[in-house]
Amino acid sequence: MSVVAFDHYNLSAHRADLERLRAFYVDVVGLREGTRPEIGRSGYWLYAGDVAVLHLIEARPGEQRDADVTGTFNHVAFRCSDYDIMLDRLQARGIVMRVVDDRAQRLRQLFFRDPLGNGVELVFPSGAGPQ
Repeated sequence: MSVVAFDHYNLSAHRADLERLRAFYVDVVGLREGTRPEIGRSGYWLYAGDVAVLHLIEARPGEQRDADVTGTFNHVAFRCSDYDIMLDRLQARGIVMRVVDDRAQRLRQLFFRDPLGNGVELVFPSGAGPQ
């Protein structure tokens, strides 16, 4: 058996924060809310195209990360189109970001944080070649 593709990632948060995350990933990042099976807790599945790439799950009352979990998660990246539109959207919302124009890889990247501090990278194709 071998891994063949990335499927999704999951963020767990209490109700108010869950709603903030849903709004952010739909209104800012551009994912769309879609169907989700009943799993015994509230939440959302957010889609990029036909794939539910982000699962938002409501934390159980009193649920916290284990004290011994230090975590090494840095960011999640989404391949995107319409760079100028997205840049304008982020700037209009006052989102602090780092912009990288990687001419060698022909990519433009926008790095920022979601409302709970999780890293997000948006990757756009760039027509610029190496100089």
